[in-house]
Amino acid sequence: MAVDDTLLRYHTARGRWVLFATVLGSSLAFIDATVVNIALPSIGRDLHADAAGLQWTVNGYALSLASLILLGGSLGDRFGRKRIFMIGIAWFAIASLLCGLAPSIELLIGARVLQGIGGALLTPGALAILEASFQQEDRARAIGAWSGLGGIGGAFGPFLGGWLVEAGSWRYVFLINVPVAVLVLLVTARHVPESRDPAAGRRFDIAGIVTGAIGLGGLTYGFTAWPTRGPGDPMVLVSLAVGVAGLVAFVLAERRSAQPMVPLEIFRHKAFAGANLVTFLVYAANGGIFFLFVINLQVVAGFSPLAAGTAMLPATILMLLLSARSGALGQRIGPRIPMTVGPLICAVAVLLMSMIGPGASYLTDVLPAVIILGLGLSTLVAPLTATALGSLDDAHAGIASGVNNAVARAASLLAVAILPLAAGLGAGSLTVSDQLHPVFRNAMLICVGLMVGGAALAFVLIPNRITKPTPPRSFCDPCSPPVQASAKSGAQ
Repeated sequence: MAVDDTLLRYHTARGRWVLFATVLGSSLAFIDATVVNIALPSIGRDLHADAAGLQWTVNGYALSLASLILLGGSLGDRFGRKRIFMIGIAWFAIASLLCGLAPSIELLIGARVLQGIGGALLTPGALAILEASFQQEDRARAIGAWSGLGGIGGAFGPFLGGWLVEAGSWRYVFLINVPVAVLVLLVTARHVPESRDPAAGRRFDIAGIVTGAIGLGGLTYGFTAWPTRGPGDPMVLVSLAVGVAGLVAFVLAERRSAQPMVPLEIFRHKAFAGANLVTFLVYAANGGIFFLFVINLQVVAGFSPLAAGTAMLPATILMLLLSARSGALGQRIGPRIPMTVGPLICAVAVLLMSMIGPGASYLTDVLPAVIILGLGLSTLVAPLTATALGSLDDAHAGIASGVNNAVARAASLLAVAILPLAAGLGAGSLTVSDQLHPVFRNAMLICVGLMVGGAALAFVLIPNRITKPTPPRSFCDPCSPPVQASAKSGAQ
């Protein structure tokens, strides 16, 4: 790996500036993906958006981000991580400005798609910059600080979003990104060294990128349009068929590509395949929970945007306090038990959430469910991530991280599209209490089933101990540059 400047030490002023830029930059994309849910009822009322419009406000961002995040890492490897990171920040800022000024739900959705592209460019760069900028003995400390500070930002984001919606307008949730992005650009330009991978592949897996996006986009549109158009509508049928065909084409493209974005050989490892199946079910449930929970609190239970935005704060705090200990426990006793018990604890929490209705009290109806959810996620997430990354050889740790990240995002994307339909929304509205209440209850019960399914898969597929396999010559010898480039792009 070539670095254009001297490797940094954590305790130096420049090292702290690099950490500041990467934390603040990556927090833009992370926080924006969560606080928008708080603003959805206000967006619906102001722009007269139906349920599909609100779903696409979330999924427009998620679709472009999930489809392009691996490409963003590859671009950074080849053209420079600092350069692509700064392009992503600037792109995200311009798209945020367009979101804040959008006069209609259609233009807001279009701007959200652009936001997701910016997020796909900047998100992989943060960890890659830390990995490339700091000396070996300081990298773990820098990455740990990035993770912890990012967690604090994630906890603060919903509070800020709720306050902005309540005190001003939903538009401020997007407009506040602009001055923050300008600050990140100034700090990055002055303090962050450039780095790239000289062994990065000369070609990109364009076929994989296009077919993957078509597959996810077709399914998302088809399931989102189903409630209003009906299952027999030609547009719905064509969209779903295109989505299925796109995913099949993606698998074929990855199988035939000389430089695949996702080498299919990695799924031959039972622990890796099992970890990603568990990820899909659990994060599909999480996607549905975090999409509908804050809407239900505002529309059905009558909470203010600020109260709804901070409702999940105890769960975030528990994850910050307990995730490291849960990871150490999983390392000591093996990941199977935590990955089985964690989703079951989450299932109990979601079952309690399904009972939240009109006039609900935060202390007696909401807080117990939130605390139990936090305990369940704290038990689950660290061992799940460790299993996904640790079940492949070191040369493919980056690919493992990237694939697991993409699976989680795709699961959340599809959940937001499918859950309202499966829960019986029909042509109803997500901003009318009488129509949302039964949909929320049914959706939470479906999420309970997803969590229980995730626990069952973990018990069957995840071994007590994870042993890194020896990489076969067929896909890592003779240390081909495409594999190395893919690995780095996934980890970021």
